[in-house]
Amino acid sequence: MSIIKPRSRNVQQFFRSGPLPCPYLPDRVERKLFTRVAGPDAAALNSQLTRSGFRRSHDIVYRPVCDGCSACVPVRIPVAAFAPSRTMRRLLRANADLAVEHRSPEPTLEQFDLFQRYQSHRHSDSDMARMSASDYAAMVEEGAFAAQVFEARDRHNRLVAVMLADRLSDGLSAVYCFYDADGPRRSLGTVMILKLVEAVRARDLQNVYLGYWIKGSSRMDYKSRFRPIERMVDGRWVREAAASTGMAADDLAAAS
Repeated sequence: MSIIKPRSRNVQQFFRSGPLPCPYLPDRVERKLFTRVAGPDAAALNSQLTRSGFRRSHDIVYRPVCDGCSACVPVRIPVAAFAPSRTMRRLLRANADLAVEHRSPEPTLEQFDLFQRYQSHRHSDSDMARMSASDYAAMVEEGAFAAQVFEARDRHNRLVAVMLADRLSDGLSAVYCFYDADGPRRSLGTVMILKLVEAVRARDLQNVYLGYWIKGSSRMDYKSRFRPIERMVDGRWVREAAASTGMAADDLAAAS
């Protein structure tokens, strides 16, 4: 591990990780620039770094710095310009029975049960599938300086989806979403992002940050369906038509 040393005690200290296999693209190696966010300025620093193309996990904020690869592109939804597609409007009508509330970042056993079932169904071979209840609690609590938990419940008050999101000075950042993947097809991942858009509008803020879009990774295709989209290019947020980013331009069925 190499270290970028601060010039003074008031400068945030960043580190660069060693090489690891890329989890998104085969035969590639990833490295990350990262820092720990803590203390009274943690929320403000998290907002600043997210606006600069970083991503949060636990109390670590990072961005890829991979040699010879720039596939990971930070993207966000400018909510004032965003209009849901026909498919998304149908999804919202089909899920009108859901009640979505935001809560403080306090993990519950009910959330963990849903988290486990989601991992077993969708990512059974991943490290997250092996997380214990205490691991899940840490994922939620270590970002408590910024995080909110959005819970979606059906008409029977059954928890069907959870979105962990960060409060930012200009909007919300989608950190992690999990849902009932065994139940009826509701496309809950897309629905929860649409609920973040509604929450940002209700708070009179500007953006929903979706992390990284990666061309060639099917796991990231759903992000191309939110249009218009802004991506970070040379340190600036640029709004582009879907075709010019290489993102899908047609009105695809929403991700489930």
